[in-house]
Amino acid sequence: MIVLGIETSCDETAASVVGPEGVLSDIVHTQQIHSEYGGVVPELAGRAHADKIVSTVNAALSEAGIDKPDAIAATAGPGLIGAVLVGLCFGKSLAAGWGVPFIGVNHLEGHLLSATLEPDGPEFPFLSLVVSGGHTSLYLARAVGEYEVLGETVDDAAGEAFDKVARMLSLGYPGGPEVDRLAATGNPKAVKLPRPRPKVRAPKTPSGHVGTRPLDMSFSGLKTAVRAHLQTENPVAPADLCASFQQAVVDVLTDRILRAADQTGVGRVTMAGGVAANSQLRLALQALNLDVSLPPRHRCTDNAAMIAHAGRSRLLLGERHGLDRAARAQWTPGVV
Repeated sequence: MIVLGIETSCDETAASVVGPEGVLSDIVHTQQIHSEYGGVVPELAGRAHADKIVSTVNAALSEAGIDKPDAIAATAGPGLIGAVLVGLCFGKSLAAGWGVPFIGVNHLEGHLLSATLEPDGPEFPFLSLVVSGGHTSLYLARAVGEYEVLGETVDDAAGEAFDKVARMLSLGYPGGPEVDRLAATGNPKAVKLPRPRPKVRAPKTPSGHVGTRPLDMSFSGLKTAVRAHLQTENPVAPADLCASFQQAVVDVLTDRILRAADQTGVGRVTMAGGVAANSQLRLALQALNLDVSLPPRHRCTDNAAMIAHAGRSRLLLGERHGLDRAARAQWTPGVV
């Protein structure tokens, strides 16, 4: 089965074709318009997707060498609802016009399964850390569609904290790559920063959990500690502050992975999401005494290959969606 995947959940307009042999095409257009605002502007994102969706899909089909796929998979959420609707409606229109099956894919499930797209990807069960600007969650994946949320952030996502620290240092947007670049020349022990834990009675988490679990995370206090240091009389050089901040994030994430492996007895680990491209985090995971499978950096950030792959995995199990499939701003993987 050859599947066309479409992804428009945030600020990447992406299309990809995936078949039995793997990825046949993978086209990603990253919107640059948001850099002057220091973050994604939802209205502008939706308009930019509408401008690029036709040319992006055509490019993916052309590169794959096909005129029509066997099925369509499009992101149905979570994400910026206006942005999600552009790709979702276009995907449903193509499916209706071509008379092929359609499936609406959970964007986070796409990330969660992205490592299994690789030839040396993990077998089930495995632990998956999805860590990006909008989401930071640790899952136990037992099979396609069978996921348990072991822990998640109760406030800022890790990528959001990276962007906010970058903004404090006037590094531009997106901030994660710039913090990573500066940290490479800095001293990670230059500033003593906290490794925050959620309060005992945390608010409802993104997946709807109320209360605190041992594997939950918190990054808001770390971001505040960086701001407090910058307000001191003699703050350290930006490279040292970036290295210290980045090391704190890496320490929190690796701690949760190690404890999850001990709690579940599962030693296979994957990671995805924009922050999964961070060089120090990748090195730290690969140094763990676990079976770690990391997707290449270009498949950590938002892309349509992961959407086509996740959709194809469910289509092969016999799942189909009607053209009334709705967009969802929030959606936990594994929840129908």
